[in-house]
Amino acid sequence: MPDDKLLVEMYTDGACSGNPGSGGYGTILRFKDSSGKYHEKELTAGYKLTTNNRMELLAVIVGLEALKKPCKVKITSDSKYFIDAFEQNWIDSWIKNNWKNSSKKPVKNADLWQRMLDVMKPHDIELIWVKGHNGHEFNERCDKLAVNSSKSENLLDDNFT
Repeated sequence: MPDDKLLVEMYTDGACSGNPGSGGYGTILRFKDSSGKYHEKELTAGYKLTTNNRMELLAVIVGLEALKKPCKVKITSDSKYFIDAFEQNWIDSWIKNNWKNSSKKPVKNADLWQRMLDVMKPHDIELIWVKGHNGHEFNERCDKLAVNSSKSENLLDDNFT
């Protein structure tokens, strides 16, 4: 059976002024149509009181939630927290230990990790880490989106505990 899933490039970043403090995320979705033309969509929002890690995760979640059908998704992020959770198999351990970490304490941001796992299910995901603030065009754009949203006037509530 041919694999006809659309290839989507996703670039993400989160920002926070204070940790916790006001924060935001930036996500860019890109795909190339059959004629070779690229299409892009930017997603961003700001929050009154949040953490950088929550914004890094929300950037990925919102991007995946925006996809209308199963896709091949290359997610590029500068967040070691996000990337390492999968590449170091932290996620598997957290699930196995009922969302407790190696210190037997509740995993931080479990609400977002669980939401992320749900929205990842229909997609074929590839993770790519890039060093932040290092001149990567799309990472820099995502950073600007995240920072600008964190400073906007109509910040949302993040119900983290």
